Amino acid sequence: MEHTAVTVLEVGAILLAAAFAGWVARRLTLPAIVGYLVIGILVSPFTPGYVANGEQVTLFAEVGAILLLFEVGIEVDLGELRREHPAVLWAAPLQMLVTLGVATAAFAWLGLELSAAALLGLAIAMSSSVVVVNITRSRRRTTDRDTERLLIGWSVLQDVVGVGAAVVLLTVLGAGQPVHLTVLGIIAFAALAIASARFLPYALAGLRNQPDLFLTVSVATGLAVAGAGALFTGIPLALAAFIAGLSITEGPVSAEARRRLRPFRDLFAIFFFVAIGSLIDPTALGRGLGWLALCLGLVAIAKSGVIFGLARISKLPANAGQLAVGLGQVGEFGFVLATVAVARGVLPAEVYAALLAAVSISIAVSSIAVRYARRSTPATLTAMEA
Repeated sequence: MEHTAVTVLEVGAILLAAAFAGWVARRLTLPAIVGYLVIGILVSPFTPGYVANGEQVTLFAEVGAILLLFEVGIEVDLGELRREHPAVLWAAPLQMLVTLGVATAAFAWLGLELSAAALLGLAIAMSSSVVVVNITRSRRRTTDRDTERLLIGWSVLQDVVGVGAAVVLLTVLGAGQPVHLTVLGIIAFAALAIASARFLPYALAGLRNQPDLFLTVSVATGLAVAGAGALFTGIPLALAAFIAGLSITEGPVSAEARRRLRPFRDLFAIFFFVAIGSLIDPTALGRGLGWLALCLGLVAIAKSGVIFGLARISKLPANAGQLAVGLGQVGEFGFVLATVAVARGVLPAEVYAALLAAVSISIAVSSIAVRYARRSTPATLTAMEA
């Protein structure tokens, strides 16, 4: 009983501290996420002062990633993207392919095992949907409506392509079970996800007037499908949760599900970013500063640079600079994929610390710099090119 009380007290205290730090960050015109990361660093076992329970913090990070990616899956609406901005349907996957190839080659050339290099390359190729959404909702944003919609659409396509690539990659590398069992598991998981996507909207439509049951059924179904997917295929729970979120992304109840789940996403986003800050080991990071520079360089050149070029080539109705900068961070999937590499014993501690630091730094820089990216309309760009 006493241990439980201490745990609850610690969770409450960390959340209050994170809320205060987020408020201070916003007062300083910084994103609240910067405050959450700072609190994580302050309560980590690697800095002086109070130390949060390490296992508890790691659990928060994993559960936070699972629920965040479940909610991100619900946000996906490929039909709307196809109708409004068809060019992004080929631009975003092409960016993923180029970034993944360049980053994997760079990591492998510098001595990482191919499996670790590929997982980190995929982590670099994907952005943070949570950060992108926060950028588009910030009171200090300078983005226009088209740029905001394409920021979200591009990040969603990154998630869809990235999860598919991760499933294939983990299957090829071996997901902790024989390949033929993994393939059968993927087939079974796909069938379960399709069945959920078919029947869950009908069940939720009947529960619209009962908010408690609506929320319970939507979350419980998503978590159950995610758990089944992880058991069937051996892929990480967070990746399975994203696929599970797709099961309620279409139909008239999807907007209602997103609205009711959003407060939970925001709460677990705080947990997630505090946990990321607390997992950075300064000693290991000191040995991995070169890896950190590489990660940030790849984000700037092999991702943001490619996004900028593709946005201009495809003539998307968005501010290409803000689109590139707004997507220029490593996000939730980076943590998930790096954790997989660590669990497989193929990722050195200094590289893991470097990637976590890259997550923190790139999120902070991207969230701030996007406000000051070059503000030019498509018409202005056309005139300049002419």
